[in-house]
Amino acid sequence: MAAPALQQPSYLLANLKLDWTNKPLHQRCHELGKIIDDYPAKELHAIFPWLVESVFGSLDGVLTGWNLRFLQARSAEYNIAMDFLDPSGPMMKLVYKLQAEEYKYEFPVSYLPGPIKSSIQAGVLPDCPLFHNKIQFPMSGLLSLNPFEYYMFNFASSLIAPKNYPPGQHGSCSDSAYFVLVDTYLKYFLPTEGNVPPSPFSDTRGTVASPAPRSPSVPYVGYGGYSTSLLKRHITHQPSVNADPAAQEIWRSETLLQVFVEMWLHHYSLEMYQKLQSPQVKLALLQYRLSMSSMLCQPPAPPGSGTLHTYQEPFTPTEEHVLVVRLLVKHLHAFSSSLKPETISSSPSAHSHSSPLEELKRVVVQRFVQQKLYVFLQHCFGHWPLDASFRAVLETWLSYIQPWRYTGEKNNTQADGGQNRTVPDKWASFVQENLLMYTKLFQVFLNRAMRTDLVNAKNALMVFRVAKVFVQPNLSEMIQKAEQLFLEPEHAILQRQNRVFLTPSHGGSFLSSRQPMGTDSVFKVKSHVYSLEGQDCQYSLMFGPDLRKIVLKLIQIIAQARQTAKRISDHSTEMAANSSFLSWFSVGSLDHNNTFTGGEMDDLGEGVKKTHEFLDKALDYLCQIFRLNAGQLSQLLVNVASVDDEGASKQLPDCIPSENGLVLTDLGRLQIINGLRRFEIEYQGDPELQPIRSYENAFLVRLLFRISTFINARLGDHMEALCSRQDLLGRLGRHYLSSSSVVAEQRRKSPVTRQMRERPQRVRLSLRFLASYRTLLVLLLLYMLFALLSFGAFSSTGLILIISFLYELLFNFLNEKLKTQ
Repeated sequence: MAAPALQQPSYLLANLKLDWTNKPLHQRCHELGKIIDDYPAKELHAIFPWLVESVFGSLDGVLTGWNLRFLQARSAEYNIAMDFLDPSGPMMKLVYKLQAEEYKYEFPVSYLPGPIKSSIQAGVLPDCPLFHNKIQFPMSGLLSLNPFEYYMFNFASSLIAPKNYPPGQHGSCSDSAYFVLVDTYLKYFLPTEGNVPPSPFSDTRGTVASPAPRSPSVPYVGYGGYSTSLLKRHITHQPSVNADPAAQEIWRSETLLQVFVEMWLHHYSLEMYQKLQSPQVKLALLQYRLSMSSMLCQPPAPPGSGTLHTYQEPFTPTEEHVLVVRLLVKHLHAFSSSLKPETISSSPSAHSHSSPLEELKRVVVQRFVQQKLYVFLQHCFGHWPLDASFRAVLETWLSYIQPWRYTGEKNNTQADGGQNRTVPDKWASFVQENLLMYTKLFQVFLNRAMRTDLVNAKNALMVFRVAKVFVQPNLSEMIQKAEQLFLEPEHAILQRQNRVFLTPSHGGSFLSSRQPMGTDSVFKVKSHVYSLEGQDCQYSLMFGPDLRKIVLKLIQIIAQARQTAKRISDHSTEMAANSSFLSWFSVGSLDHNNTFTGGEMDDLGEGVKKTHEFLDKALDYLCQIFRLNAGQLSQLLVNVASVDDEGASKQLPDCIPSENGLVLTDLGRLQIINGLRRFEIEYQGDPELQPIRSYENAFLVRLLFRISTFINARLGDHMEALCSRQDLLGRLGRHYLSSSSVVAEQRRKSPVTRQMRERPQRVRLSLRFLASYRTLLVLLLLYMLFALLSFGAFSSTGLILIISFLYELLFNFLNEKLKTQ
């Protein structure tokens, strides 16, 4: 097909902008597909930045674009958007078409994550090699990106950009178009089977050019050796035109991965930023301390100069952001686990013969993700609210520390429902290289759990999930082994290293390529800890005495939460019994504070049942992990039970009296958070002025209020005199009329101010119970029953009043008998 007559770029862009506001999405996408196919790259170059912004929204969040984060599968536009943005769709075809012509596009540095932005603005080259050939000096505040990089930067930025979406747009994150697109791109550019599909577009020169294809002479060894990364080598090692075609395709996978990691994970606080400055320097110091040979680790790259003390980023990730990060973590584990067995060997000769994609699989988790994910999770653990939304962060952490779940192996996944599955020994090296992910974050989680309301079933579930993961057989032993390697003194390592290198069985040469495994493992553990926590870090053993005390304290809190859940369960059962069918024959109730319906009581009972189940299993798992014997556990539970039997749970939280009422102490706040004690919160205002409830008729409430107000104004003195009598009539008057003694009794159970305690209360008549639909239904049924017995309206009314009077008289008599006993 011949290309249409060329227009000025401004005309094509103006026509597209006009159609964008006037035509439906399916028509726009269809016409854009034809334009991308028919027009040359020179004409498409001008519309590309506008099209990217129109789809993903502006970087400042003012324009929302296609709202991919809120576009659900049930929407009519979902499939249209997904087809257009598919890796083989028109949008990516446009990217490849422009990529072949080597066009460049500018991305503002101000919209990069805080640490990267601060580093660039201070003149320090970021650690990530993705930015090394993109920054313009002298500093212009812009990155120069090729079309593929520009597209991926905007796509990743749309997840963290602050956007003002219209109200009412909500749905499941995992069903949104953005979430599905992330999954699609990961599977396409980081495939677990086969290679990355070649670029679908080819120009007259034959193939789409990568920004800097890999030379076959530059292997991936640098990834595993903590040296400069592959993309950094591209800057200094420009390949020949006869580079490996497979290596030309892998650059898209590397670019996508690094863009996702940098844009989604490179966020943390000021103190963490300062601690992580120049990790290469820390690694060089460690290498010197361990006296490692050049074969064990390549020399580190020269670090950036200076430490930035002016950085500050108010970073607060959303739950959607964390869920997308979890998707990335899960796919990278599956991608890494798909490594062919012959390339798993650590021998450099084996790596030189493997494909670039296989080499990427070997190092992708440790090299690209580990450090930034650790800092990201540590920030979330320390700043996330103490509520059930923390589950997203928790599951992301648990997904990372369980790579064996994503291997695709089916041999052990079905044993006992996966509960007692043994962690294979081959993952010991992963545990060693990620020791802080297991130990440090576990300690931070314990501190969070002790400040969380564990009576809540969702919070109890999180404690159960963590305990269930760490109780997996062989995992505790791996963590303990890694901690022993970290604590091994340097002089012992040097002695063993010299012995190994001088042993004839190992070649007798110091420069032998064979590496001593014990020394290598120690180096990996120490370099991991020091690079993340600094040379002067005070490491706390996961199975040491300090953490054991914290675990024992958590077990006490779990036991107390179980006791509280049991009391709530008993209370809910009692409330359900009181609201049975027989309670319908009560004419009315003066208690307006009981707002639980039957369905709510059932939900509460079900939640308490789940809480019991989760806490019981978590308690059992913690005892297995830390090897607590039955005697220790029994003593802890007896101590909790004795405190509960003393009636502490029925007391008010710890408070200090003041002229404005009770003021909570720190101990009182802790008691409330953990459900040990609580205030009986009740309505303290005028019962007649409460908001109209859903079970009341609004017109009758207002009418009966006027009637009762009129009666109280006329007969108030007479009612006061009646209630002051000590005979039977006085007791009946106090029962039927809202006397001050009822409100005063309620106020002793809840903290009130001095002004509320001193507020005078008058005896009065309340007719509001007649506006209840339940009362009206009972009266209707009684009138129908008397009508069937041939009673008239007046006689039926008289009988109802007599029955009510006799019922209340009997009820009052029985209450007096119970009080005297």
